[in-house]
Amino acid sequence: MKRNTSIPLSLLRDHFLGAAASGVESSEILHLAGVSDKVLEAAQERLPLEDFGRIVRATFRRLNDESSGFLQRPLKPGTFALMCQVTITCPNLRRALLRSGRFFHVLTDEVSYQLTEQGEEARLSVASANRRRLDDRFFIVSLLVIVIRWASWMIARPLLLERINFAFTPPAYAGEFDNIFPCRHYFRQRENSVVFSRRFLEMPVAQDAQTVTDFLAQAPECILTRYRADHSLTAAVRQLLQRAGSSESPNFDSVAERLHMTTQTLRRRLKEEGNAFRDIKDSVRRDTAVYHLSRLDTPINDIAELMGFSEPSAFNRAFKKWTGTTPGSYREKHQQR
Repeated sequence: MKRNTSIPLSLLRDHFLGAAASGVESSEILHLAGVSDKVLEAAQERLPLEDFGRIVRATFRRLNDESSGFLQRPLKPGTFALMCQVTITCPNLRRALLRSGRFFHVLTDEVSYQLTEQGEEARLSVASANRRRLDDRFFIVSLLVIVIRWASWMIARPLLLERINFAFTPPAYAGEFDNIFPCRHYFRQRENSVVFSRRFLEMPVAQDAQTVTDFLAQAPECILTRYRADHSLTAAVRQLLQRAGSSESPNFDSVAERLHMTTQTLRRRLKEEGNAFRDIKDSVRRDTAVYHLSRLDTPINDIAELMGFSEPSAFNRAFKKWTGTTPGSYREKHQQR
């Protein structure tokens, strides 16, 4: 898988919207970061990740704000570090996510996290009051990047994403999302949220006081600069299965062959990441069902057949187990707008 070492300038331009609303010119931040103020006019339309990291750090310092100017009331430097400190003693990811949500609820009413569980799915929703009336798509994407990478770090394994929802229209850099978020993306939805298997919520927090100190040495800007691809093997297997489609989904041996490794190596490396091939395949299967249900042009009986169910009733039972609702109810509630 090709590693991205740069970001599109359209993403950088959106990053500067908060600073502009605070009365700070992008050229001033670029100067503090040691990056040429001509970068926004560059013909290649890409920025090295190293430069972006320096720009993010310079933005935090200049604005004294870890929200990069997107919130009316700044998040003072150290906010993310304090959140990590208050969640590191949680026994599992569920408690850590719930505590982080309470932390932000006490700290500000401009940003909120909410964890809900239904069926076999967990949904983490992120919302911004956007009182500055900005195009805050960059800010929402950043929040989701942070919470996904932070959660993965907390349990020391990649969070296997089912799908991700955005309440906004695709930004200019939406093409990057295939690598940033290795799952299917839905725009113009009712909320900004990431959906994953509930089993991750039971996983114990694998970090301690020492590892959190090391992690915080460069956080949160180190996380924000990870707009590169998710290079986990889990992500690679998921993308391979998703591209293949339900009707010709490859088996374990075929996946190992396509990834140029032995079945033993594939099994071992997935286990090291905390995921099994069956879990990934089930995740893709659920996502495929949701994908078709979000569209009105595929009858539910046809979706059941496409998913390999001999009877629509069997598909209805399986889908309700997965999501806590029937295919018909899901379609009515979540159809694309």
